[in-house]
Amino acid sequence: MELNEILKSLEQGKISSSTAKKMLSLYSIEKIENFAKIDVNRRNRRGIPEVIFGETKSIDEIKKIIKIIMKKSNSLVVSRLKDEDYQKIISFCKRLKIKIKTGKNSSSLLLFKKPIKFHGGKIGIITAGTSDIGVAEEARLMSEAMNCRCVTSYDVGVAGIQRIFPILKDMIDQDVDCIIVVAGMEAALATLVSSMVDIPIIGVPTSIGYGYGEKGIAALASMLQSCSLGLSVVNIDNGIAAGAIAANISNRSRREITDLEG
Repeated sequence: MELNEILKSLEQGKISSSTAKKMLSLYSIEKIENFAKIDVNRRNRRGIPEVIFGETKSIDEIKKIIKIIMKKSNSLVVSRLKDEDYQKIISFCKRLKIKIKTGKNSSSLLLFKKPIKFHGGKIGIITAGTSDIGVAEEARLMSEAMNCRCVTSYDVGVAGIQRIFPILKDMIDQDVDCIIVVAGMEAALATLVSSMVDIPIIGVPTSIGYGYGEKGIAALASMLQSCSLGLSVVNIDNGIAAGAIAANISNRSRREITDLEG
């Protein structure tokens, strides 16, 4: 049961205060054997769902964490699954009747029980190249887990600069609250976008590139050295962080608009 459901049940007299206290005490730290201590209250406290970083965990550890979290929360993001674990985790979730959203070219998954309600803000996500799509999709899944709608457009980098202009016009027309720009190589797209719109921009450098400045080093340095104000930068390939930050910005701005209108 989610936190708001517990409080609503208490208010309606469906459960006693002692039962509510017991249930709320479960929304703290959930210990899983000797390898994990899960902050199951993070979603209620920060608006950010739990994320499992799958790249360094065994498949059995991932399965155990999924079972515990999905008892306490409606949504969960599993990030960077190993190739050999990806389909196995999907099959495991289907057996538990957990719904799944996948991302194009991405090894990450969004898991949920009830349909996700998009009552949050709206986020634009663009990539410079096709090779950047996997990281962008990771950001999309994270944003959607936080109830935000996403407007995406991929492969619009500066090698064909004319491609970006109608995309930005469309995102402005759709009133996005934040734009995530995912780019490798020299990552010039982030600076370009930041210089053209009055919308917060989150740059995600990717490890796409070769030779001097490979593995995202040149892309990260370029974004950090941008002379265009309004651009913030996360770590190389960190679509999860970009999605969480963008959704926090977007959801907060929407709440403030609702409060003013109310």
